Amino acid sequence: MTATPQVNTTVIGAGAWGTALATLLAGNDQPVCLWGRNTRQLQEMAGSHINGQYLPGVVLSESLRFESDLATAVAVSQDLLLVVPSHAFRQTLEAIKAYVSDSTRLIWASKGFEPDTGRLLHQVAEDVLGASRPMAVITGPTFALEVAKGLPTALTVASANQAFAGEIAARLHNNTFRAYTSVDVPGVEVGGAVKNILAIAAGISDGLGYGANARAALITRGLTEVMRLGVALGGRKETLMGLAGLGDLLLTCTDDQSRNRRFGLALGRGLSISEARASINQVVEGIDAAREAHGLAESLSIEMPIIEQVHRVLFDQCPPREAVHYLLTRQQKAESV
Repeated sequence: MTATPQVNTTVIGAGAWGTALATLLAGNDQPVCLWGRNTRQLQEMAGSHINGQYLPGVVLSESLRFESDLATAVAVSQDLLLVVPSHAFRQTLEAIKAYVSDSTRLIWASKGFEPDTGRLLHQVAEDVLGASRPMAVITGPTFALEVAKGLPTALTVASANQAFAGEIAARLHNNTFRAYTSVDVPGVEVGGAVKNILAIAAGISDGLGYGANARAALITRGLTEVMRLGVALGGRKETLMGLAGLGDLLLTCTDDQSRNRRFGLALGRGLSISEARASINQVVEGIDAAREAHGLAESLSIEMPIIEQVHRVLFDQCPPREAVHYLLTRQQKAESV
């Protein structure tokens, strides 16, 4: 069996998912440096090897290196793994641009569209750092805490460079973590972005007390909307039937570890948008994603009724019950249409 290649990796972003991926790689005997913008938090993590804010009780790999200086963190590694909110993706790329070399390779585990432009993140990365270097995206049905605890997990690594995707997958893979590869970067990115919007919808439905039947129907019809947009943006239907599409959609719509689902639950139970956001106290990616996906659907003339109604709830002061009523009273038609 070929040995897993060892390449220095710097993880940019010390939140829950960034820390979980960093400790996964380090536990796989990969040299890893973790950078975060909160110097005090990094110092505490270096001393205790616990991310008490995001992964309480999880002991991080002893080999994990912590670095608060961005220039140093970028310079020590060939591979950079960005794990930041989608709204900060371009800003983070601009911040590291001065420190990357021609040999630097880029990976990201961020999900969403670029705010105000609706661009997919690989398009943003190519815009800032050029299209010549190897790039890959890590995505799929994953909760950070479960990965950090070593619970069984599977996801997808996608890259136009198939060899690069295979290398990253091999470095992530272990007895409890299975990484598949794909060349469909647009498809996996659309799946990772739109599922957050549908998780808000599922939360609203459950918060209103509409039950399991409604949730199952919403997930299934939501998947249709994911595929419509994914194909229109260059993705493949079969990708969106896999881990990065259906898998991630099921996870975020059905488990309360999902902050997007919890946000929807709060709305369905009568909280205002500001109250619901405050109750989560973390970034709810589905809010910005709803604005961008709705805009893309309109510009591409794609029918996405569930996304449209989530957008109405979030940005047009539409009461959740009214949005659900609209979906239920739409004109009857064949399922395959």
